Amino acid sequence: MNRSHIFEACSHRLAILSAQIELLGKLNVLNLHLHCEDFYAGLLNLVYGYQLTNMNAFTQNADGFDLIDEGAKMLIQVSATATKQKVNSSLEKDLSGYQGHGFRFLSICKDASYLRTETYANPHQLTFNPAEHIHDIGSLLKTIMHMPLAQQRRVYEFLRAELREPDDDLQLKETNIADVIKILAKEDLGDVSPFATTMAFNVDEKIAFNDLNGAAGVIEDYKFHYARIDQIYAEFDSCGVNKSKSVLDTFRNAYHRLSTQHSGDELFFHIVEQISSVIEHSSNYERIPLEELQLCVNVLAVDAFIRCKIFKNPVEAAHAAA
Repeated sequence: MNRSHIFEACSHRLAILSAQIELLGKLNVLNLHLHCEDFYAGLLNLVYGYQLTNMNAFTQNADGFDLIDEGAKMLIQVSATATKQKVNSSLEKDLSGYQGHGFRFLSICKDASYLRTETYANPHQLTFNPAEHIHDIGSLLKTIMHMPLAQQRRVYEFLRAELREPDDDLQLKETNIADVIKILAKEDLGDVSPFATTMAFNVDEKIAFNDLNGAAGVIEDYKFHYARIDQIYAEFDSCGVNKSKSVLDTFRNAYHRLSTQHSGDELFFHIVEQISSVIEHSSNYERIPLEELQLCVNVLAVDAFIRCKIFKNPVEAAHAAA
């Protein structure tokens, strides 16, 4: 399941960063701590919808906090130390100019669960509920685990860009389908006649035969792109033998593998999800916004459906049963 793989990749990268921060801290090598302020500003913005900026970019060694969301009036202390004394020390700084602001504490390498049960001095009456407002890697991952898949992917892409591992690029392989996406992404997919013809094939019968309900809307929306995809495949095949066949076989192979566990709408959308993952992990993939990638993969999936590369053809099924 993609959700499981994405979450595991997120937890893997954050766990390694956490361990590295702790190890280097013991050696008094603290440069990574400074970079973490900007890193966690970006991550928290994605996870919680904040608009955080690094206060230290404007004021050297801001007292009591590192990150600020001025619109939401929120201060966040990012720390490799997770003790009651550290939280109290942050709250006791001169924060008189921030009355009415909220305060959050983020432990970037230590478990902070026991800190959520403690009581703290709060001389400037900031909005601070320890049970809810003290974060650590575990609480971040718990939130990431239950995110919608599209949002979870965005977090994964952020972590992958920020926390690249030495062999990341070595694991990527070139795929023909990534090249097709590159071509298709430049097309105006809104410019199509609703009266454009598809293959001489009863699409509605096949939709009903395969018990497609939610996917039926996707097929209806994109079935008119058949001629456009045919043209792209012709252009693609001019660069080498079997190129378009390999792309269609990618869909067919995904269909055969996934059909042992899924059927109907679930099968269709799992195919789209798996093909999207293949493309994203291709070395020749030129990154585009996730929504555009999903649009292009949906168009190709519908085309594969019409070409009978995925899902059963009711006519062929009837002949086989006869």
